Amino acid sequence: MTGDKHEITRRAFLAATTTSALAMGAWAQQPNTARVVPRKLSPNETMNVAGIGVGGKGRDDILSFRRENVVALCDVDFEQAGEAVYRCPDAKQYNDYRKMLEEMDKDIDACTISTPDHMHAPAAYMAMKMGKHVYVQKPMTHTVAEARLLARTAREMGVATQMGNQGHSGRGVREVCEMIWTGAIGAVREAHVWTDRPGGRWAQGVMDALPEEPVPESLDWDLWIGAAPMRPYNKGYAPRRWRGWWDFGTGALGDMACHIMDPAFWALKLGEADSFKVSVEHLEGKSPQSCPIAVILKYSFPARGDMPPVDVYWYDNGLMPKRPEGVPEDEELGDGKNGSLFIGDEGIITSGEYGGKTRLLPASRMADYKMPDPILPRVDGANHYRNWLDACKGGEPACSNFDYAGPFTEMVLVGSIASRLGESITWDVKAMRATDNEAANAFVSKTYRPGWELPI
Repeated sequence: MTGDKHEITRRAFLAATTTSALAMGAWAQQPNTARVVPRKLSPNETMNVAGIGVGGKGRDDILSFRRENVVALCDVDFEQAGEAVYRCPDAKQYNDYRKMLEEMDKDIDACTISTPDHMHAPAAYMAMKMGKHVYVQKPMTHTVAEARLLARTAREMGVATQMGNQGHSGRGVREVCEMIWTGAIGAVREAHVWTDRPGGRWAQGVMDALPEEPVPESLDWDLWIGAAPMRPYNKGYAPRRWRGWWDFGTGALGDMACHIMDPAFWALKLGEADSFKVSVEHLEGKSPQSCPIAVILKYSFPARGDMPPVDVYWYDNGLMPKRPEGVPEDEELGDGKNGSLFIGDEGIITSGEYGGKTRLLPASRMADYKMPDPILPRVDGANHYRNWLDACKGGEPACSNFDYAGPFTEMVLVGSIASRLGESITWDVKAMRATDNEAANAFVSKTYRPGWELPI
């Protein structure tokens, strides 16, 4: 985008005014000046919720609010969203979230957003600018710049937000923090985080775009593509297999790091670092089209407050860290295929995929260990949806609100850029740019199709 990046371009404006729905999109793209105030809800009021993307995980997200008032469902393919439609028969149906938000502005208090990654930010930004609370699936955004934009917009608009990394509401991630902060294993200088994804769930390491196939009659392919560059339909993109393609997803990192790296980000206070480095230790199947088959990344952080420098390793597609010395072969690390390890000067902690099964290793060390008294408040029932709902109704900010989830997502996505390039990156957090790799800065943001631009 040329000229002032906070102004909509003439071309985008013309594209955005071709229909009334796109006109609303143009309104949402103006500079981040708060124009509306979210409707104040009391704890006893029923909230009007709309779902944007209601198949797959989106079905679970919107149906978690059936005890509220689900007023609208939006999906580009309602054949993939049958259960949500069946269980919310009175909800109005839309293919285009822009039209939904325009026509039902006064009837919507909040939105769940469970689209492919590349559409998280456009939908969330428009909804927040209209004063809607938002629950956005992980990763919070497709690019680093989008994460910074959404966090800033949420603060300006005063809306309640939550990223869908449900383990952050659990007990286990808090126990990791409390054990480390009270010195259970001494100073932590090394941590390891791993996942079995993609593990065949979707394709990665594909070098070329897929050949054109007939578009299913139920699917609006133009709306599914949304902000991404247009390409012909292939079932290898949608439904469900989009995560491995750079235009739509962020691979195993985007899928799982916002879950499994959460204990490390919180407990090791990684968000307090002014800079960090991501090194590519191993990479298989680098491609300009799709995410690599497998990577090992090393995130290196300087000292943070009273915490020493630390290296945090990421492994995916079944790659695993070396078993720590002194841990018997029959003792599980994490919960097997997914988990994290914290190596301290005086011991080892492991935790599972969503922060569960937090414990010392070897297991014999847990026999006489007393868990520290709680430092962090617990989420009632560890219910991530309820935590956000309470925030929407005037309670405390949700635990993974965008002030937390934004910096966390940025850190994850810097690793995604490193794996895309196959090159190391030294990252300046405040400047939001790589200081030693100009090629990396080209992926901090992206080009949006006309009519879908964001003020980035």
